[in-house]
Amino acid sequence: MSTNLTRRPDPLEDFFRGFFVRPVDFGGHPLANVSTDAPQMRVDVKEKADAYEVHAELPGMKKEDIHVHIDGPVVSISAERKQEKETKEGDKVLRTERYFGKVSRSFQLGQEIDEAKASARFNDGVLELSLPKKAEAQARRLSID
Repeated sequence: MSTNLTRRPDPLEDFFRGFFVRPVDFGGHPLANVSTDAPQMRVDVKEKADAYEVHAELPGMKKEDIHVHIDGPVVSISAERKQEKETKEGDKVLRTERYFGKVSRSFQLGQEIDEAKASARFNDGVLELSLPKKAEAQARRLSID
């Protein structure tokens, strides 16, 4: 009696079969930077009765490279990390995971900001903005003479 045995394919085995043999291109060097994506600026916005609080993560930035622009209810934050070139004779960079470039975010709040009372602090890679709401103009009844 002859029995034909057939092997059922295992998708996990097929995945790992070529895993260690496939050539992987890391930018021309086996240890070059894998990620080419720029980091995103993560922003938290909280609304209070009289103000907005904004926390923006900007790790590795210097406060002099961060700019905040307020135009009515629109807030724009931009930061630029400049490359500081450090070359040592005889050393060869095998891998770098630093990002040099510009990130920016703009968002519109529900009410205009009182720019004169707004404040900003930068501590441990986090930009903290306190943005007081501008008092809404009260409608006024004009008396006729």
